[in-house]
Amino acid sequence: MKFITITSSALLALALGTEMASAAKCSKLYGQCGGKDWNGPTCCESGSTCKVSNDYYSQCLAPESNGNKSSECSKLYGQCGGKDWNGPTCCESGSTCKVSNDYYSQCLAPESNGNKTSESAHKTTTTTAPAKEITTTAKASNSSNSSGKYSIVSGGASGNGVTTRYWDCCKASCSWPGKANVSSPVKSCNKDGVTALSDSNVQSGCNGGNSYMCNDNQPWAVNDNLAYGFAAAAISGGGESRWCCSCFELTFTSTSVAGKKMVIQVTNTGGDLGSSTGAHFDLQMPGGGVGIFNGCSKQWGAPNDGWGSRYGGISSASDCSSLPSALQAGCKWRFNWFKNADNPSMTYKEVTCPKEITAKTGCSRK
Repeated sequence: MKFITITSSALLALALGTEMASAAKCSKLYGQCGGKDWNGPTCCESGSTCKVSNDYYSQCLAPESNGNKSSECSKLYGQCGGKDWNGPTCCESGSTCKVSNDYYSQCLAPESNGNKTSESAHKTTTTTAPAKEITTTAKASNSSNSSGKYSIVSGGASGNGVTTRYWDCCKASCSWPGKANVSSPVKSCNKDGVTALSDSNVQSGCNGGNSYMCNDNQPWAVNDNLAYGFAAAAISGGGESRWCCSCFELTFTSTSVAGKKMVIQVTNTGGDLGSSTGAHFDLQMPGGGVGIFNGCSKQWGAPNDGWGSRYGGISSASDCSSLPSALQAGCKWRFNWFKNADNPSMTYKEVTCPKEITAKTGCSRK
């Protein structure tokens, strides 16, 4: 009997040890846990579950049904209120829901925190200096931002340029096969803007087909000083084969967003873009104007010139309510994080693409 007891205990210890070792190898909450070409853990730490976002990205998330209110609240810098908002109206611990306007409220760190100013200044300092001095290591990327990770590409493109804005709903040029040496073309979607098309040869909705820009190609705030998004681009010294699916860190140098940074992935080109200034990035933001092509009328029933003016788009945050609800977050981003800046100038540096960006497009440079 004693021998059996010892053996059972040993087996229990072995099982527990195996379980603990396995758990140690699992991704943490909000970490990646799956997707095409993913070679990391495919399990999640206790209390979280691996949820599929798309073919290229799965993430460890807290169960929606666990009754923990904090898991149902918006994250820091997420939306938490506004007219026609149907999502969470509370914020995760450490942030507070602040009203920006009638149509948008956002989870922000409390302004009354006595250490906020010094912490912000410290973060700004470490964001700028290490990225300039250490351009090829992961450590440089870690100090560049607090959410996703990216680093400056050694020997990559850099310079000065201009920005404009647009959202034409058309299939992006980098969504066609054979444009560049990439993992796969930029994902394009069916008319609903959500259902990804498996055939990258489907004709654009702007040319009689049924392929459109996906809804998730909208910009979003990472923190007060950093945003992620997508853009059409014309950069001197190369064409689509060089720029499709490349990422760039833009540092705005004029208007109300001077000093802020935005990391974009190039998903499109345009005949109306010029590179005489070095580079022209046409930032994708819903309600930013359709420009020379208008696929939004066919996709969403938008007016003939899109929402607002054909070039420039809508003129106020309240106009975002005229867009489909699926596009309103990116529309409001313009009037919130982007401070309704009108075509700010910028400097740009080529960077590695954050996983948060490539998870949406499915496209990475090889």
